[in-house]
Amino acid sequence: MKLNGIEVEDTFAEAFAMRATRLIITASRPVLVDAAVSAMTGYGTSVIGCDAEASRESTLDQSSTPDGRPGASILLFSFDKKSLEKAAINRVGQTVLTCATTACFNGLNASDNAQIRVGGNLRYFGDGHQISKKFGEKRFWRIPVMDGEFICEDHFGMVSGVAGGNLILVGGDPDMVLDAALSAASAAASVENLILPFPGGVVRSGSRVGSTYQKLRASTNSSWCPTLSNLPGTAMKPGENCVYELVMDGLSRGPVEEGMRRALHTASHFPLTRITAGNYGGKLGAHHIHLKTLLDIA
Repeated sequence: MKLNGIEVEDTFAEAFAMRATRLIITASRPVLVDAAVSAMTGYGTSVIGCDAEASRESTLDQSSTPDGRPGASILLFSFDKKSLEKAAINRVGQTVLTCATTACFNGLNASDNAQIRVGGNLRYFGDGHQISKKFGEKRFWRIPVMDGEFICEDHFGMVSGVAGGNLILVGGDPDMVLDAALSAASAAASVENLILPFPGGVVRSGSRVGSTYQKLRASTNSSWCPTLSNLPGTAMKPGENCVYELVMDGLSRGPVEEGMRRALHTASHFPLTRITAGNYGGKLGAHHIHLKTLLDIA
């Protein structure tokens, strides 16, 4: 298949069902929002080694936040409800509660059985001085801290998200492939309800399931390593010297498909040798997103 003259392999990205939530972080100044978001989403690239996959979804102006202050929305993904709740509690408690002037609010509507409890668990940090306030059907906790109070919503909505949508960009000139990857990641990041959890939206260390070392769950995807292209099983072709991967997580399948579509069309304007995707033969992930369905602009 061809798109703008670039080869697009007839394959599919294999993505997984995960649990997801949205958190709204606000603060008195944008610089503090950025600080809290940076800390809260740190070490949140892949559940292979992290408690959750996390990244900023969007920056919010004062008219779009619950308390009328600067803010940002964050999406958080993990394997199941229990692990998602634990990750949210730990990350909010260690990185948002500790950041000057911040507050944290739920960003998803969900039924009672599709919620995780965040503020209701963090309240104990107040050592008995915490105060509960209810507005309508929502409960908030006011936890005394040294600059006043940390406000955190009691429960946060949870949905069944889709994680691991991906594209693999291959080319000869490393600088050009990187330019293509960064531009494609930026295009995908404009989609609502979607994040690219790796640094800058670009992955340099693609992985495979398993390892020569039994204690490891995953290891480097040697078939895509240019320095190993002389070994049997390589996926590299002559003249290919660089590979970057884009990984996307969405609150549903639609945003992942749209993010992949925008990234694919953007990347196709660079002189790559080909664009493909990663999968496990369809044996692990429930969502198979075929690149041929993304060739047309929706």
